[in-house]
Amino acid sequence: MQELNLQDILKNTADLKEKKVWYVAIVGRPNVGKSTFINTLVGEKIAIVSNIPQTTRNKILAVYNDDDAQIVFLDTPGIHKSNKVFNEQINNQATGTLEEADLVLYFLDTSRPLWEEEKFIKELLSHIKTPIVKVYTKSDLRTELQYDSENTHTISSLTREWYPQLLKEIKSHLKEDMMLFGDDIYTNQNLRFRISEIIREKIFLNTKQELPHSTFVQVEEIKEEPKMYRIVAYIYTETESQKYIVIGKWWNLLTRIWKQARIELEKMLDKKVFLAVRVKVKKWWKKDEDFIKKMLN
Repeated sequence: MQELNLQDILKNTADLKEKKVWYVAIVGRPNVGKSTFINTLVGEKIAIVSNIPQTTRNKILAVYNDDDAQIVFLDTPGIHKSNKVFNEQINNQATGTLEEADLVLYFLDTSRPLWEEEKFIKELLSHIKTPIVKVYTKSDLRTELQYDSENTHTISSLTREWYPQLLKEIKSHLKEDMMLFGDDIYTNQNLRFRISEIIREKIFLNTKQELPHSTFVQVEEIKEEPKMYRIVAYIYTETESQKYIVIGKWWNLLTRIWKQARIELEKMLDKKVFLAVRVKVKKWWKKDEDFIKKMLN
């Protein structure tokens, strides 16, 4: 499992060569398929996924390499209209990424009709000078949209259909430059963040309605031993009642979350994992703007 280590890169800059290189941001409304596209293209689980909108909270960096290009994708949280502090900060994560990118992929879900969020996103995109390519996703499902014919692509992350055509379009915008990362680097996420995201994904997969959005995960301890990792993590909720829902009757829900997370972590780390997961309350953390900014950055 190779992750971005800045010191290692600086020590080995002689190994970096010129390719077609650029930053490419992916934007769209929640649950449009951005994270699934990234994971499928790179061939590693970099961004967690679920059927619940707004699963992604942080900007995710993923590096795609082939023989002639290095594309640094910036996977952003789903953009949506909201006046809530937490949702506004998530939107800021997405819109701020547009200023960093050299190219923007605007994802639209073909299986859902257009909503108010699309007008909101189009308004945001109208103010940037960065080139924009529209990408219609989930083409394997029943279509609910009329496609634009100009500067657009259609993909299915289930079948990888039309991936080569989209990559060819992206590369046509890239410039020859020095590689930013080594060929074996595919993300800048540290181990603590990846572990917390895997646990958070299992919360999303096993709970309903607004409860997943009222939780966050902090990894308190990671200890690597010759034959195993020992990991201690805390799931935080906003209220005591939410805490007991996450725990479940006879600890059944927390046990399911723990088991699913442990199995996936063992695959990722290629070692046995001793995982301790506990639940705590941080009162109304979603209304604490300073805390949210710290958590998302």
